[in-house]
Amino acid sequence: LTVLGKAHEFFQICDVEGKGFITRQDMQRLHPELPLSLEELEKVFVTLDADGNGSLTPKEFTTGFSEFGKHVCAELYSYSMMQQSEGETACPLKCKETVSDDEDEEFQFSNLMDRLGAKKVLDDDSDVKQLWLQLRKDEPHLLSNFEEFLVRIFSQLQEADNEKNELECALKKKISAYDEEIQHLYEEMEQQIKKEKEQFLLKDTERFQSYSQDLKCKLLSKEQELEQLVQQQKRLEQQCTELLSGKEETKVENTRLKLTNQELLRHLEKTSHELNLAQQQLQVLQEEASKLHEEKEM
Repeated sequence: LTVLGKAHEFFQICDVEGKGFITRQDMQRLHPELPLSLEELEKVFVTLDADGNGSLTPKEFTTGFSEFGKHVCAELYSYSMMQQSEGETACPLKCKETVSDDEDEEFQFSNLMDRLGAKKVLDDDSDVKQLWLQLRKDEPHLLSNFEEFLVRIFSQLQEADNEKNELECALKKKISAYDEEIQHLYEEMEQQIKKEKEQFLLKDTERFQSYSQDLKCKLLSKEQELEQLVQQQKRLEQQCTELLSGKEETKVENTRLKLTNQELLRHLEKTSHELNLAQQQLQVLQEEASKLHEEKEM
């Protein structure tokens, strides 16, 4: 866990721009401050770059950091410790003497979160801060274990975030390739349709003339059928006129039945109202009988 934590810290030192990965130039920038030659730094980079894509993800870096040569790892570890020490002693001595205990705890917690890179993966660190302050106050011997646990957690969160970014990039590339393929197929389909349309127009002239002659014959036949339908319609109109006279008589009968129906409905409503009143009176009598029965039982 200590090695992984220091590897994560050194990764953040190299990745000053916060890209989420390290290039050769990022590592070579530290050459003046490391007791390693450019050839040794190149060897370190090539060894850690397992997939050979010219960049190191946090997962590749931390895995290779623990498996690479002890000498090089020790030098990188010493450099990360030196950077950490410089960060902790950056505040002037006079300022440390004047801050209160609360401000000192706030500074130490903020420094811890900065070293862990928590701001990149955690929006609200209030819960972590409360637990850290509680351990610092009540169980100081467990504070180092808690910080190591945070190192592992934030390292895994950073790896998950990097994997998500890699998947998003891969997905965007696949979508772009898919769009290009669809566009190519669409263009080929348009060319094919245009070619077939031209061929169809060339062959369609004779067929259209033959089809036009057939339509004329069908039109004459339909006109004859229409004439027959007109004669039939006249006969039907005459029958409708006869039916209308009978419909007037039916209408008068319907009006009479409607008035009778309305009278029956009014009688039914009256009977229903009387029935409701009778039911209410019956319910009142039942309640009184129930009360009398209860009094009798008492």
